[in-house]
Amino acid sequence: MRNVLLFSMLLITGGLFATPIAGNYPSAPKATPAEARQKVIEAGKKYLGTPYVYGAMSSSGTDCSGFVCMSFKDALGEALPRSAAGIHSWAEKIALNRAQPGDLLFFRTGSTSAITHVGIFLGDKRFIHAASDGAHTGVIYSTLDESYWDKAFVTAGRALPAAPSNFTIDSGTSIASGSKSGSKSSSGSNSKSGSGNQSNTNKTKSSGGNSRFLIGAAVAPSWDFFTLDGDVLRGFTSTISINYELSDWLSFGFEVRPEYDDSLNVFRVPFTLSWGHKDIFRIFFGPAISTGDSVLKYKGTKYSYYGGTSWIGTVGLSVAPYTFKINRHDLAPYIEAAWQSYFPNDKNSPLAADFIAGFCFSTGLRWRMSL
Repeated sequence: MRNVLLFSMLLITGGLFATPIAGNYPSAPKATPAEARQKVIEAGKKYLGTPYVYGAMSSSGTDCSGFVCMSFKDALGEALPRSAAGIHSWAEKIALNRAQPGDLLFFRTGSTSAITHVGIFLGDKRFIHAASDGAHTGVIYSTLDESYWDKAFVTAGRALPAAPSNFTIDSGTSIASGSKSGSKSSSGSNSKSGSGNQSNTNKTKSSGGNSRFLIGAAVAPSWDFFTLDGDVLRGFTSTISINYELSDWLSFGFEVRPEYDDSLNVFRVPFTLSWGHKDIFRIFFGPAISTGDSVLKYKGTKYSYYGGTSWIGTVGLSVAPYTFKINRHDLAPYIEAAWQSYFPNDKNSPLAADFIAGFCFSTGLRWRMSL
């Protein structure tokens, strides 16, 4: 009997944590579902402009789940799970076409399979959230019409009882007007009350769906798996770059790529243009300046080469399958294969030596920062 009672208590406790708020709000016992939803949205609006700070939950800085937790706590006195994945597990999952203002939207960003982002739904594909990356960060308005959020969207979630089917939020939460009522709150109470609406047009852009500029740097050892006459380490390559992300899948860039090739005993500086997917792959090409001997030792014989300095000095492909994002910073391991414009002086040089002179393979680490 004792085990049965214990098991029953565990089931009841689990049900409490897995069930959305049922309507008996400690701070607003007379609130209807529509009133409760409006209170949550108004509480969230007071944090507009709050900077994004990972792991934080205050009016001076917050992350995405911290923002949602503060909004529900301020409005209804209710404590939600602290992480985006925890809120997702706790909320009742619903289709987007069933979502009402005050429900939650869940997203999967990056390469992870876990829920990594959450925001408060405002209706008509709009939501308010704490964005960690992009042209505008912190607590902002965004919309699912933006391609980044549309692709990252996973599901909607219900944390409050359904309101009447005709329920909509008032015009004070209109993204089109960019209105903002009040100012940031501290510990759930308003420290200031706004008089009238304050323009918030600059905060209506999404962190992910907008174009943006990034600066970056990379360094990588280059490898020699072919000559068998020396070390496997061939030299090094490096990159200083500026990129413009036109969309969530296409970006353009300009790079300066200082390189040292010990196998040829040359120092090169290619200047390249690039394009491709912003996180996964890039194709690059451009002129290069080369100084040094341009002599390759292959199977005990030395072969000389000319070129290196050319208008098409380098053509290559860079692949970064995994990207780790920390606020405005990206860190990614990458592999790169490039063809260099060296040509044999000796027409009898073996094709294998010519291939080694022209082909460069490297693996390294790339860092980028959003401007």
